[in-house]
Amino acid sequence: MSKFPMTLQGSRALEEELKHLKGEMRPKISQAIAEARELGDLKENAEYHAAREQQGLVEARIRDIEAKLSNAQVIDITTIPHSGKVIFGTTVDIANVETGEEVTYQIVGDDEADIKVSKISVSSPIARALIGKEEGEVVNVQTPGGLVEYEIVEVKHL
Repeated sequence: MSKFPMTLQGSRALEEELKHLKGEMRPKISQAIAEARELGDLKENAEYHAAREQQGLVEARIRDIEAKLSNAQVIDITTIPHSGKVIFGTTVDIANVETGEEVTYQIVGDDEADIKVSKISVSSPIARALIGKEEGEVVNVQTPGGLVEYEIVEVKHL
């Protein structure tokens, strides 16, 4: 099976979530199931069914995280010398050539992408256009609204 890139921060976040699910959520849910069993008839026991459903969701999330971590190629950007080129894990300031509007994105793995915190997937059109380019270069990005030119203002290793 092929490996998928993931930042060190993304890997740590998943490991923390896994630790929380296994160390805190599992025991809580097991306790809730045990308490609900004591209430009697399981066929009409809403607390029991809710706890079992929650247990299923938590176990599915645990399996999902474990699979992601086992297939991850963790890349620590701080160990790579800064060259001014856009690579996986770098944070990039870009400016729309036409409007002058600046935005900042960190290029991360598919599972870490979250546009609300300015993290874009390495497989997104913007990231694909930026990878391998240097500060000062202009790149063309095909968007649903048409072709947009961006200038790479700054590349940061954070």
